[in-house]
Amino acid sequence: MMEWKQALRGRLASCIGPKKSEQELKDEEMELFTKYYMEWKGGRKSINTSYMNIPRFYYRLPAEDEVLLQKLREESRAVFLQRKSRELLDNEELQNLWFLLDKHQTPPVIGEEAMINYESFLKVGEKAGPKCKQFFTAKVFAKLLHNDPYGRISIMQFFNYVMRKVWLHQTRIGLSLYDVAGQGYLRESDLENYILELIPTLPQLDGLEKSFYSFYVCTAVRKFFFFLDPLRTGKIKIQDILACSFLDDLLELRDEELSKESQETNWFSAPSALRVYVYFFFLGQYLNLDKDHNGMLSKEELSRYGTGTLTNIFLDRVFQECLTYDGEMDYKTYLDFVLALENRKEPAALQYIFKLLDIENKGYLNVFSLNYFFRAIQEQMKIHGQEPVSFQDVKDEIFDMVKPKDPYRISLQDLINSSQGDTVTSILIDLNGFWTYENREVLVASDNDNATDIDDT
Repeated sequence: MMEWKQALRGRLASCIGPKKSEQELKDEEMELFTKYYMEWKGGRKSINTSYMNIPRFYYRLPAEDEVLLQKLREESRAVFLQRKSRELLDNEELQNLWFLLDKHQTPPVIGEEAMINYESFLKVGEKAGPKCKQFFTAKVFAKLLHNDPYGRISIMQFFNYVMRKVWLHQTRIGLSLYDVAGQGYLRESDLENYILELIPTLPQLDGLEKSFYSFYVCTAVRKFFFFLDPLRTGKIKIQDILACSFLDDLLELRDEELSKESQETNWFSAPSALRVYVYFFFLGQYLNLDKDHNGMLSKEELSRYGTGTLTNIFLDRVFQECLTYDGEMDYKTYLDFVLALENRKEPAALQYIFKLLDIENKGYLNVFSLNYFFRAIQEQMKIHGQEPVSFQDVKDEIFDMVKPKDPYRISLQDLINSSQGDTVTSILIDLNGFWTYENREVLVASDNDNATDIDDT
């Protein structure tokens, strides 16, 4: 027993050794940490090697001084777009497709609509060639299948579907050629170049003088950016341009026989110098308002806009919030203003006006905000010899119309969701708009009487 104790004491004495300094302890700690960290890291690397199989998916854009890389990127994009363009159906191939579809229509004929069943649909797909393969799928057939008792689809609907797809791809490629950055979006200058070079291909714009091209392009581009770039980033995704109807409206001007009704409702049309929409409308009204002919609009000049019944309080807010030059508004800012007021049902327009109404910049309208703007309506009513309407009544009606989540605040989303945004904003900023709302029942009755008179005749 004593021998065992002595042996243990001797072992402990040999392990203790000389006392180490604080620096030596720190060095030893760092050495051990480095040793174990490297073992851990090395072990991890040997275990997780699957990342080696992931292909490279990020390539940085060449810097401005890397001219060779920029040229290489531009050329490779051009080659890629050319290849994609060659993959699309040309006019001859589309005509051949129509011939095959017509040849394989499936009886019985119901009305004037030519139909085709799935079996014949697949046969046409085999004969139409490799470019058409993407269109002859069960998914496409099912998408176009409606209520035919024989399980067929309309040949015309299918052909229109193919035409639409081809058009979208052609337009996508055409827009991509103007995408200088190659990132899938167009800047304002890119879209201006696209529309400028498009003008000669639009017969409805043949009467447009070249001296007015810049104003027309500016007017057309503002509509795209006002509605598709609500955050004002200065660029629009090509995908968003294709998804909206604006490009359809613009390319509709290729139709030489476009009706007068269509021209009147098309923002991009310019049928004559006397007509009022797009560039002729805005440019003419713009120059008429510009009394001092300096190419800019002051608040006084803008107050004559429309019926001349916009309140001074609202116009003050316009010049406080919008981009101006020495307190005057240029043509682009004026276009944004007009687009907002002429499209008050649209979310982008309501966002523009809501920003002006939100005087405290809180992200919502409260009773104070509503009263602030409606006081100007009451003052205008007095000037016109009318008895001012009680704000409390108007306030209650506005909250009843909007039905906000918070009973004391109206957010932009509340305004959009209510589908009453155009009415609410008209009540607050425009005496004529408020008068129309107040007399809505009388106006409806008058319209009904007029309709009855027409029916009687």
